[in-house]
Amino acid sequence: MEILDFIFRLGVVFAIYGFLWGIFEIGIRLLMAGRQRSIGEVYLFKGIKYFFLVNVTFLFCIHESEADLFVLHQLIIAGIILLTYFLGKLQNSQNRMVMFQMMGRGLPNVPNAQFSLRGEIIVIVGSLLLFLGLYFYPEWASNTASKWFVDSIKNIDDTPVFGFVFKVIGFFFVVSIIARMINAFNFLLSGGKVKRSARNNSDDDDFTDYEEIN
Repeated sequence: MEILDFIFRLGVVFAIYGFLWGIFEIGIRLLMAGRQRSIGEVYLFKGIKYFFLVNVTFLFCIHESEADLFVLHQLIIAGIILLTYFLGKLQNSQNRMVMFQMMGRGLPNVPNAQFSLRGEIIVIVGSLLLFLGLYFYPEWASNTASKWFVDSIKNIDDTPVFGFVFKVIGFFFVVSIIARMINAFNFLLSGGKVKRSARNNSDDDDFTDYEEIN
């Protein structure tokens, strides 16, 4: 139960962080005046997003050190959840790329999804290495931006209405993280490759069946 409670509280942190980062993303898009990002910009922003998520997650584990679980155990669980979360995002990006490719066959004006498997792997591995490095150098996590995120998350969590909404999201996070872990392990066992469906009688040989991680 302590592990589930920890995952639940971490799910609330992830949900509120995603909400705050979404506001930041809207501001950036407005400043860019609708200009499409280059592939380098896409992964630069994703790297920054994951960087602060790792920082916030580490600070959350440290602040929760008075709980029954040891900090090391919390960090191990948080690391597994981060890995599962990142792999889920990777698979979602692959699914979105394939969807755009399929739509582009009949609609040539549909823009291509900006996706790079190498970029995804670099960002994920770098984020996980950062999380490991924070264990040996915890002072790295205590930067101004990360503290602002942590304080903002606490303030939103303490508000009656928004706090309740994000707690509901945290509950579904506990449920979904189990499904994500199963899908993530299947994804790893398949070598990062998506499944191809068998050819059907309609000669749609290039159709690919994908399962989305919720």
